[in-house]
Amino acid sequence: MMDVRLAMVILVGVAVMALIVIITYQQRRTSRLRRQFGPEYDHVLEERRSRARAEAELKARCQRVQALHLRALDAGSRADLVKAWQVIQARFANDPRESVAAADHLVITTLSAIGYPLQAQDEGLADMSVHHAYVLDDYRTAREIAARAERGPIGTEDLRRCIICYRALLEDVVGEWLGKRESLHERAA
Repeated sequence: MMDVRLAMVILVGVAVMALIVIITYQQRRTSRLRRQFGPEYDHVLEERRSRARAEAELKARCQRVQALHLRALDAGSRADLVKAWQVIQARFANDPRESVAAADHLVITTLSAIGYPLQAQDEGLADMSVHHAYVLDDYRTAREIAARAERGPIGTEDLRRCIICYRALLEDVVGEWLGKRESLHERAA
């Protein structure tokens, strides 16, 4: 009789410990994904309407991006990017619509050069979220404004916002502050 009770206590204890381990693992995974994906975590959670499905999607993104051949731009390409960006910004005062179109083209060209496959827009955004989640909303905003600018009239303030969003994206993706030739790390210091 005592052996059965002892066995039950041990079994319940093991079950409780297993449950604690599982819950702790899930909380750590959630915390890690929230840190890595920032606002994108909430965006995916809202889309998937389930923490388990959202986290499975984010994990799948990480695995897909590991298979990509992402590469940093060499010094010459970064210098060309900075020059091209400075021309785009300088042109904005006289022709904001053309500047937005040029910025859009520059961003797409740069992302492709780094190795992001942008044929499928949604998948390209998902891939970028693995390493650049904190500027993904900037990219979405800029793409939406650029698309509106292609379709018809749009205010200068929206065009200015588009340029700012594209600059934030490029600075994060390339790791160089486009206003001057110093890195983001040096700028923050």
